[in-house]
Amino acid sequence: MVANDRDAAMIDGKPFRQVGQAGPHGLLCLADHASNFVPEDIDLGIDNALLDEHIAIDIGVEGVADRLARRHGIPAHIACVSRLVCDFHRREDELAVVPTESDGYLIPGNIGANLENRLATYHRPYHSALAQFIDEVSPRLLLALHSFTPTLAAREEERPWEVALLYNQDDRAARHAIRLFAEQGLTVGDNQPYSGKQLNATMDRHAEERGIPYLTIEVRQDQIASEAGQARWASLIADVAGRTLLALESQ
Repeated sequence: MVANDRDAAMIDGKPFRQVGQAGPHGLLCLADHASNFVPEDIDLGIDNALLDEHIAIDIGVEGVADRLARRHGIPAHIACVSRLVCDFHRREDELAVVPTESDGYLIPGNIGANLENRLATYHRPYHSALAQFIDEVSPRLLLALHSFTPTLAAREEERPWEVALLYNQDDRAARHAIRLFAEQGLTVGDNQPYSGKQLNATMDRHAEERGIPYLTIEVRQDQIASEAGQARWASLIADVAGRTLLALESQ
């Protein structure tokens, strides 16, 4: 099943693509949930329409990551496989790495799936290549991009934040970014609507373990659903990230 042809980007069988030049940069962007692509040999057993929903993809993130790389000079490592196939933002030992349900929807095609094959085909190559890209770029600040839904239907919970910063143990960069986004008149979540104390697998591995400061940025989907919104937020994120890096290095 392929929901969007432009997401069928597993070039040479790789579950990621990289945009921008390697070599020293202050910033590097990554997007674990940028794609809704499902390879033809995997049948998830769900309605194709769900591939355009949040359970399959972080809406708008791919466009923001592409613009950060192409227009703002920030190299990007972008997922090319849906999180319903393999969730790169989970540890290998987590059940949700190949989810059998998501947001109340059963994913029957993943019940009894060959977990080792999914990890070997998607998860490990994605993270190995990301680790190598970080070595090549030597960023002084990592940016992890995600998006969240405006409401949580299960509890009819409104989410007022336009943007949020998530973190686990290392909040050095997040503290600056929360302030800088708020100075733009935005309502900013501090470890909301998700907490980096529970959901921080990629940054725990590639940032906190290496001692690299990071920003895990969650943008509300309605802000980046259009190309205009993606362009606006790419510019805003590039500015805040750059100023965050300056603030960190001036301390």
